[in-house]
Amino acid sequence: MSDREGLFAGEDPFAIAQRWLSEAEETEVNDPNAIALSTVDATGMPNARMVLLKEIEKAAFVFYTNYESAKAHELDQAGAAAFVMHWKSLRRQIRVRGHVEKEDGPQADAYFESRSLKSKLGAWASKQSQPLSSRSALMAEVAKVTALKGPNPKRPHFWGGYRLTPIEIEFWADGAFRLHDRFVWRRETATSEWTISRLSP
Repeated sequence: MSDREGLFAGEDPFAIAQRWLSEAEETEVNDPNAIALSTVDATGMPNARMVLLKEIEKAAFVFYTNYESAKAHELDQAGAAAFVMHWKSLRRQIRVRGHVEKEDGPQADAYFESRSLKSKLGAWASKQSQPLSSRSALMAEVAKVTALKGPNPKRPHFWGGYRLTPIEIEFWADGAFRLHDRFVWRRETATSEWTISRLSP
């Protein structure tokens, strides 16, 4: 019998991640797809913030942001990032590290189209990470964008996705007496075979 039974069963880490996320969608009150995304700036200083994971693909994870934001500049500069997805109710987490590239084509257009009108207008109006004089100034910009862009604005050129292709994925589940279960999937490159190891808690 495999040591990776139950929660950890399976030979495809992306399928396991999707299964865990689907289970979390049944138990988490808010944003089960929230991830703590970590990047580094040009000096090596780390940064972290919460973003929403929008898709688990067959070989990657996809999220969206403003390309002029601090996180986007850091992603572009480093070409790599990490994130943690934690579900308190399930007492599980997934840690991911890998390389990033922009998703700036039809897939990004389709996702933007699926967003609510308010979210679309907000994406156009917000100069993410830039100084803002007041909330009223932001709302005035939203009103301006609403008048200019109408009821179905297209995706801004400065807004789109990032695809993180991992070289490491760790699955963690809470254990009695803090003896947690941890399995890590590692590979040298995005096309290499995975090796799987159990880690000490």
